[in-house]
Amino acid sequence: MQQKLAHELDDPAAAVAISPEILDVCFEWTPPMRPAAELRAVVAYSFGNRLAADGKSQPAPGPVNEALADAVVRVRALLPAGSRVYAQWEIAHVLTSKHGIKDVVSIEPVVAADGSVTYLSTDGVAEDVVKKAGGAAALGPVAVVGHRDHAKRCVLTSRARGMDAWVAREVPLPVVYDAESGQPWTRRRDLYLLHDMAAQMMMMRARRIAEAYPQG
Repeated sequence: MQQKLAHELDDPAAAVAISPEILDVCFEWTPPMRPAAELRAVVAYSFGNRLAADGKSQPAPGPVNEALADAVVRVRALLPAGSRVYAQWEIAHVLTSKHGIKDVVSIEPVVAADGSVTYLSTDGVAEDVVKKAGGAAALGPVAVVGHRDHAKRCVLTSRARGMDAWVAREVPLPVVYDAESGQPWTRRRDLYLLHDMAAQMMMMRARRIAEAYPQG
């Protein structure tokens, strides 16, 4: 790949600089892992949803978020007693309604004064978790639960917000897709992988620019 880029760009130095980034984004999909017993909180990120029939009401969690809620329950059972669960609302609602977990901290959409709803990005969820926890340090080591193809970025985003984030080694993450998801990029794996690669690239772009020009 590096040789091909060097030839195409006529710039070996640039090829050396960006080849590791391309390799990481496009070919590395296994998130950093630790044993669940070493983790102290769960942070769960949703994946898609089901649009309401009337097109106006809040979407339903959908089957993928139900599978993610099931994974949260399995992870939580391996953590020390009293470990807190922070979950994006789609997962939180399933944890409460299906599993009877009442103390989950739900990360809800932002509702403006005019009633318009803004659904949080992965980074927005991570930011709100840190705020609700009273700081990243208060969370301790975190078990991230997310869709298998989203999990690496969930960990990276959580870490960028200061969390000591990992995936619990013992619990497989869901890899199913919902063809009826309200988010088109989460309906098929090929589409989602491209979406996630683009998002990872934008994260790397921001980091590299900040490193190169810390004063702006």
